Amino acid sequence: MPISRAHPADVPELAELFAGYLDFYQVPRPLPEVSAFLAARLERGDSVLFIARDQAGQALGFVQLYPFFASLHMAPAFLLSDLYVHPTGRRQGLAEQLMNAARAHAEASGACGLQLETAKDNLAGQALYEKLGYVRDEVFYTYWLGLRP
Repeated sequence: MPISRAHPADVPELAELFAGYLDFYQVPRPLPEVSAFLAARLERGDSVLFIARDQAGQALGFVQLYPFFASLHMAPAFLLSDLYVHPTGRRQGLAEQLMNAARAHAEASGACGLQLETAKDNLAGQALYEKLGYVRDEVFYTYWLGLRP
């Protein structure tokens, strides 16, 4: 299945997928808000999105990367923030293809690594990440300080 870097023209299809992603995590948002969020990320260059399509051109999944600096490595890196495949596209290797596209982009950008977090009960995701060489961090805890409701 073709994987390509997303452009502003892809926002309507990406927004539909992203809304499904948010629904999966039980944080639904109105589609116009989702569209505006994604359009802003692409226009400002805040993130890099890759989109997976079937042979007919139907958007079936995406991965979103945010650049940051890994201070301990004194080098750029990427946060693999979001990965989603629509239910109709699952069990076809799309998540792995999207993950590989993210890795290729990070490597081509000179990044020292990719970081991600996942739900403790996302066993399928964990199996994929470990298959692709990701190592679970057993040293550091992740903390979150919410600043807005």
